[in-house]
Amino acid sequence: MFKPQLYNDHFQNFKRYNIPKAQLVIADIPYNLGNNAYASSPEWYINGDHKNGESKKANKAFFDTDNDFRVSEFMHFCSKMLIKEPKECGKSPCMIVFCSFEQQAMLIDVAKKHGFNHYINLVFRKQNSSQVLKANMKIVGNCEYALILYREKLPKFNNDGKMIYNCMDWIKDDDIPKIHPTQKPVKLLERLISIFTDTEDVVIDPCAGSGSTLLAAVNLNRKAYGFEIKKEFFKSANEIMFKHIERSLFA
Repeated sequence: MFKPQLYNDHFQNFKRYNIPKAQLVIADIPYNLGNNAYASSPEWYINGDHKNGESKKANKAFFDTDNDFRVSEFMHFCSKMLIKEPKECGKSPCMIVFCSFEQQAMLIDVAKKHGFNHYINLVFRKQNSSQVLKANMKIVGNCEYALILYREKLPKFNNDGKMIYNCMDWIKDDDIPKIHPTQKPVKLLERLISIFTDTEDVVIDPCAGSGSTLLAAVNLNRKAYGFEIKKEFFKSANEIMFKHIERSLFA
C-alpha cells in the first residue's frame, strides 16, 4: 500500500515537489459563499437552536481563503499536472471538481480556456438536507454537485459492463472522523476513484483539506498527492485521518 504525500503548501508551488502527473485530479474547491457559509446550517445558532441566539459562526466564512480562490490558476495547475491524452482510447485523464450549483457554468467556461472542452455533470443525492434554516420553504436542497472535466477523448472508465448514472447516492462514512467543515465521504471518493483510475495510477487533490481524497486513493492502492495550505488541517490529516492507513498496513 502506498503512503499519501500531503504538502502544507499552495498547489501553485507544485514544481518544487517534483510529483508525478496524474490520471485523475479531484478537488473540492471553495464555493465562494463568503459570510453566508453557515447560512443553511444549524451551526449558525448556539447548539443549533435559534432560541439560543447566534453562534460565533454567524456571518462568518469557512476560511479566509474563500474570497480569493483563483479558478484560472487552479485550471492551469490541472492542465499541467494531468497526463497527456494517450493515443489509445479509454486511457485519458480527467478531473472531478466538487462545486456549488451556481459555479458550474463559470467552471465549464474557464475549463475550456485551459483545454478541457468537455464535461459531464454529477449530482449526489443525500438522504437529508442541511438547509434547516430554510425549512419554511416547500423545497429544500439535498444535493451536492460536481463536474467531470476532460480534454477531447473520453476518460478512463471502469464500469464493469454496468451503466453508471450521473445522479448518485451520497455514501456516508461510518468510522471516519470529520476534521473539515466541507469534508467529502471517503466511501464516495473511493467510488469515483475506482471508476476513473486503475491500481497504481496517480491521484492528486490540490485542495486536500482533511486528506479524505488521499485516504480513499491509498485504500484503493493508488498513488496519492495533495496540497493543503491550512496548517491545522494538514496536521489533523496526518495525525487523525491517515491513522486509518496505518491500521490497514498493520492489520
